[in-house]
Amino acid sequence: MTAVGFVGLGNMGGALAANLVGAGFEVVAYDAAGPERTPEGAASAADVAQVAAKTGVVVLSLPDGAVCEQVAEEIVAAPGRRVTHVVDTSTIGVRAARDVAGTLSRGGIGYVDAPVSGGPAGARARTLAVMYAGSDGACERVEPVLAGLSDRRHRVGDRPGLGQALKVANNFLSATALAATSEAVAFGVAAGLDMGTMLEVLNGASGQSAASRDKFPDHVLTGRYASGFTNSLMLKDVRLYLDAVREQDGPASIGSVTTSLWEGFAAAEPGADFTRIFPFVDGVLRNGARDAR
Repeated sequence: MTAVGFVGLGNMGGALAANLVGAGFEVVAYDAAGPERTPEGAASAADVAQVAAKTGVVVLSLPDGAVCEQVAEEIVAAPGRRVTHVVDTSTIGVRAARDVAGTLSRGGIGYVDAPVSGGPAGARARTLAVMYAGSDGACERVEPVLAGLSDRRHRVGDRPGLGQALKVANNFLSATALAATSEAVAFGVAAGLDMGTMLEVLNGASGQSAASRDKFPDHVLTGRYASGFTNSLMLKDVRLYLDAVREQDGPASIGSVTTSLWEGFAAAEPGADFTRIFPFVDGVLRNGARDAR
């Protein structure tokens, strides 16, 4: 396998496509925004059909389930298509993954549900966690491509949807930890503590998390707020989690609170870096204290 297709070259997709180029694959890439996003060393395709006609495995990195379904339909309908398998790194939720798998299956195309976690920086460093699920045959067929994407890969199930279940659970935990850490740090700073001191102590104590270890030191304390992941995307992910939990009548009390907070943040600052939830939460707390007085 030398030629791999790639559809969707945003912050994450562009980094993953570049990884495949670096791993020695001939990459044929397409993005609806235009060929300017094509990474160095990859060939730019005119449309999805051209990608499907030139490659046997196509990787997707798309914003939501509706777009994935549309692209899947275009792949199936592509004249002269060579595609036998699709690897979907998008975060689209359990139900959407099953729907996309069904669409591709009707065209005789295998589907591996393979969402990723770790952000664009993790993709560039090849430390991104790829959590993939699919049949034995499909997973075996695309293993070289998965290895080209990242050095950290975990097969989590034998059918599409299970990768999504783990990914939305992961992002719910990430969203909750970042929101809770924001509230705790805002409280401490308001009480007179230094943020840097708080983080140093928290990261050696039981309150530590990826939020306190990575996101706060790298983006909040520095004021950079440049993780490359938006609040709108995080809101989409926590909503996918909450929808999936409710579909199976699971407990959703914390999920509801977390989703409501991210809804407020995304409405107040649409498209902001998701680490900016700290000043948002800080502002909510300060305004609440002032109203109380």
